[in-house]
Amino acid sequence: MKILKSKRGAFALESMAMLFLSLLVFAVAIRIIPVLSAKQQLDTYTGELRRTAESAGCIGTETTERSDELTSDTGLKPSITWSQTGKIQQGQEFTVTCTVTKNIGLWGGFGSFPITLTSRASGKSEVYWK
Repeated sequence: MKILKSKRGAFALESMAMLFLSLLVFAVAIRIIPVLSAKQQLDTYTGELRRTAESAGCIGTETTERSDELTSDTGLKPSITWSQTGKIQQGQEFTVTCTVTKNIGLWGGFGSFPITLTSRASGKSEVYWK
């Protein structure tokens, strides 16, 4: 009965459990923080494309070139959809939507959780087309 009442070694077991849990939380944080960073980059990416389309007054070569620049800068390769294409008259609204999929799986393929990140921005053309 004395053996069951003894608490010798309890600290070692508790500290091992706390160490395991803290490492698990750390591993999850390492996989989630890059996804949060990618969402922020995607929002900036979409805003930059919107601003380019506003100042150019059209969706075409200018926006494609800017998209290529942003892709090389950020490393993101989102799918981009526009509510309109071609020339946009001054004051006319348009929307750009960028979507990218990121994976927050732990330890390689185990626990793979693909998450779709979406960013949307609306703007108005600043160019008057005759």
